[in-house]
Amino acid sequence: MNQNRKILITCALPYANGYIHLGHMMEYLQADFWARFQKMRGNECVYICADDTHGTPIMVKAREMGITPEALIAKSFDEHSKDFADFQVDFSFYGSTNAPENKALCELFYQRMVDGGHTNVKAIQQLYCNFDKMFLPDRFVKGICPKCGAKDQYGDSCDVCGSTYSPADMKGVHCSLCGNTPVMKESQSIFFKLNDFKKYLEEWIPKHCAPEISKKMLEWFNEDLLDLDISRDEPYFGFPIPGTDGKKFFYVWVDAPMGYMSTTERWAKQQNLSLKDVWQDPTREIYHFIGKDIARFHTIFWPAFLKAANFRSPNQVFVHGHLMVNGEKMSKSKGTFIAARTYLNHLNPEYLRYYYSTKLNSSVDDMDLNLEDFVNRVNSELVGKITNLGSRGGQMLKKKMDGMMSSPDEEGLRLIEQAQARGEVIAGHFEARDFAKAVGEIRSLADDANKYFDEKAPWKTLETDPAGTKKVITTTLNMFRMLAIYLKPVLPHYTAKVAKLLGEKDYQWSDIETVLTNHPINEYEHIATRIEADKVKAMVEESRKINEEIQSAKAKSGPQPAAPADSKKAAEDRNGDRPTEIEFADFEKVDLRIGQVIEAEEIKEADKLLRLKVDIGGGQVRQIIAGIKTAYKAEQLLGRKILVCVNLKPRKMKFGMSEGMVLAAGSGGSDLFVLAADDGAQVGQRVK
Repeated sequence: MNQNRKILITCALPYANGYIHLGHMMEYLQADFWARFQKMRGNECVYICADDTHGTPIMVKAREMGITPEALIAKSFDEHSKDFADFQVDFSFYGSTNAPENKALCELFYQRMVDGGHTNVKAIQQLYCNFDKMFLPDRFVKGICPKCGAKDQYGDSCDVCGSTYSPADMKGVHCSLCGNTPVMKESQSIFFKLNDFKKYLEEWIPKHCAPEISKKMLEWFNEDLLDLDISRDEPYFGFPIPGTDGKKFFYVWVDAPMGYMSTTERWAKQQNLSLKDVWQDPTREIYHFIGKDIARFHTIFWPAFLKAANFRSPNQVFVHGHLMVNGEKMSKSKGTFIAARTYLNHLNPEYLRYYYSTKLNSSVDDMDLNLEDFVNRVNSELVGKITNLGSRGGQMLKKKMDGMMSSPDEEGLRLIEQAQARGEVIAGHFEARDFAKAVGEIRSLADDANKYFDEKAPWKTLETDPAGTKKVITTTLNMFRMLAIYLKPVLPHYTAKVAKLLGEKDYQWSDIETVLTNHPINEYEHIATRIEADKVKAMVEESRKINEEIQSAKAKSGPQPAAPADSKKAAEDRNGDRPTEIEFADFEKVDLRIGQVIEAEEIKEADKLLRLKVDIGGGQVRQIIAGIKTAYKAEQLLGRKILVCVNLKPRKMKFGMSEGMVLAAGSGGSDLFVLAADDGAQVGQRVK
């Protein structure tokens, strides 16, 4: 393997308008594992990240709190930095997109876009709120879906049917801030001509992304790429675009990726280097770690920006899936949408680091945090198998003997040599970001060491054969030491405790070549203890209560539509504040039945849709296209008995005819729960 590489890695920038949660941590931890591994191998690895600080949500949140946006992002920066530090994420530099270096970069990129003829100005019609005196981004517009009639949907897409549309196509449109009906207003917007880079991107994407991501991204290239609106109108929290008299600002997805470079520049200045010395160094490898939900921004927009501004692109964009909890999308109502700080209030961060490492690989598949499996794995593997070696061996040598290691016996030496021989295999898995395989190898070595220790039973030979007993303990502690070295990228503080026990300095990968003989050890201190299941339950309960309080506060302070065109009462109905009363006869018109999903498939061309075949009894099977893909995988629904509305008028959709509706609860998106029938309910029975 090539040594002394120069590597720069980045992670997606967390938004300053929210807390870090365990879904975020999956990304930052896998990048941290990889960065720490590279450093152990003798490579220079710079790991940078920053808060994403601009945009309308920041401005609005600060206004609600009665503080400046700068005060809001400063508070967020402190909270995020502490969460990362307490989870042992070792950034080389953690910055902010509100830094002056980022402003200068945005202006430089923009000037080069203009000079290259890659921008144009067009008049567009946008929704404008006269009450809030601002143009409304799609996420600040709500109304009725123009395709399926679902109420309270955002201005860009419907969580129910998965359709995408313009806010102007919706009915009952209202501003999500104040509830008033917006008006259409013309504005001059600055566009980036993305199609100028179509040919370049078609060649770039397959070389810099995994095949499954490349295939997905190239679906956008069946037709010309649309111009990207890179400007936003005042009021807006961000950087003003030069030449617009401070009335237009860079869109957040323009200045956010610049944060990778500006934070690199801030790190470089600490090393007496320039941005060019680092970013433009042809011998330095650059890698982005990102989630699949923002792959388009990083594999289409960002490389096009870099090309337009004459900067190099990253070597690879590493894309990962989402975090599931107990087989489902994280849920605020169930308490499984867990903040990093909530976790830290109850559990050791290294437990989650270890568990994630047993599940993570280089694919884009979603990863499941099964809380029961989490407890069992940590207790049986990390504590019961690995830590047990150091605990039993270390305490026996120090308390029952003289605390001095001797040398391994013949069988023990073979065991150690076999473990050393696996070093490059384990390193190969770490290099490939297949952490699950790396930890699988380490667990296997731990099994071998425990088998050796149990068969030798040194606790039985302490008095009859002290010399032989010491050889067994010496072997065991050498194996424990080697396992800790292999685990250091995942468990840095744990490994530091092992080094302290054995009186050694900070470990490097090459230290596996050493076998400790005639070596004194220190007093054993607890390195890891078992997880108590009630602590996990307490964490989930705290998370559920926190999210309930947040939702309650939002409900109390949220907008009440003043008087949209469909009347105040209808607006209240739409927001769910006061359900419209109906007669029993009206309810009887709705035919709800118990159905069973007999087929389920993902509609790959749609972000939110699944195609279901549902048995509704009497030999009838209905095809239902349901907007629940962000909450469920197709295979999770097979065989389930669900509630279905069967007399809804069939609707022809882009992906086929939908002949009913699956009933679900929740706010939409990933926070959505299909309603199931209790045991005993039969397929085809009517719901009364």
